[in-house]
Amino acid sequence: MVEFNNAILMYFQFMTYNTLYDDLPSPCYVCEEEKLEANLKLLDYVQKQAGVDIILALKAFSTWSTFPLVKQYLKGATSSGVWEAKLAREEIGSDVHVYSPAYKQQDIDELVDLVDHISFNSLRQWQRYQAQIKKAGVSAGLRINPENQEADTPLYDPCAPGSRLGILAEDLENIDLSGIDGFHCHNLCECDSYAAERTLLAIENKFGKYLPTLKWLNLGGGHLITREGYDVEHLIHTLKAFKARYPNLHIILEPGSAVAWQTGVLVSEVVDIVENQGNIAILDISATAHMPDVLEMPYRPTVTGAGLPQEKSYTYRFGGNSCLAGDMLEAYSFDKPLNIGDKVIFEDMIHYTMVKTTFFNGVQHPAIYVIKKNGNVEIVREFAYKDFKDKLS
Repeated sequence: MVEFNNAILMYFQFMTYNTLYDDLPSPCYVCEEEKLEANLKLLDYVQKQAGVDIILALKAFSTWSTFPLVKQYLKGATSSGVWEAKLAREEIGSDVHVYSPAYKQQDIDELVDLVDHISFNSLRQWQRYQAQIKKAGVSAGLRINPENQEADTPLYDPCAPGSRLGILAEDLENIDLSGIDGFHCHNLCECDSYAAERTLLAIENKFGKYLPTLKWLNLGGGHLITREGYDVEHLIHTLKAFKARYPNLHIILEPGSAVAWQTGVLVSEVVDIVENQGNIAILDISATAHMPDVLEMPYRPTVTGAGLPQEKSYTYRFGGNSCLAGDMLEAYSFDKPLNIGDKVIFEDMIHYTMVKTTFFNGVQHPAIYVIKKNGNVEIVREFAYKDFKDKLS
């Protein structure tokens, strides 16, 4: 397994972006199938060794042109509502899950024909729709809140005090759970295997008396299994030990970021350079419109060939092409001065980017390219004025 992990890391380190993307138009996202498959193979290793199922969370990665490859390795997909469920059913097909903080009646009417598993956020929602769910033969679950905080960013912490997400253990006391097949727990965000272990212990501590009567336990996403340094063997050991204690439970993980982690980039171009307390390179992409997590988390994305401010000879801040004053990134330094027309490559930009982009300001939306395993570069989607107009009224 160590050799397998090292092979993946060596591939990531070997690939250089500068020449690879020089001829591509800007702006565009570029997903690399070979890197995607390396992630999928590692996830497949985990599910086979641990005896669990890993499914794709569409909320993080919905580039469905790659799904013929994805479904060779993963066991299905999880959705956050009707539209994602339709996409999962159409493009992946097998074992479709859904969870939403709340469903309308019209949602349920459509979902019963689309999904195999449905998780409810509250007892009220379950009680309202249980007869219809049972009649349709859909496996029903409840989202639980283990009150175990692991996410570093408050925006992404489902277990924060006062959270609207998940049912507390105290609220299940003396409740008839007939018809509930499983529990769904999601409390991680780009976390390691030890956070997963603590979460399982918290679930046992808070909800252990219910586990022997259930059929499945969905541990949600946030398991960053494909990140360098993730202790894959510890995760496998943890899952196997838990399954040994509860052999009745079918265990499901639904990572999103881990599937598309380090599988591609966002290509941008310098359009202008202005000066105000230092150089600012104006790009043809927008942080707020095209990579919003950079501002929401916030985090500093890696730029190919760049260093920290003042680390190299020429330092620039990056400005987006929207009118939002805060559409700015931190400073980066380069060995050579940037010029108008130079490419700026933002790495690891395939997860939680395309799924969250907007047409704010009517700025040009990046195209989507895929580099196939055979080396061919394919454009899978370009965006035009009509896409912007049709989104409005």
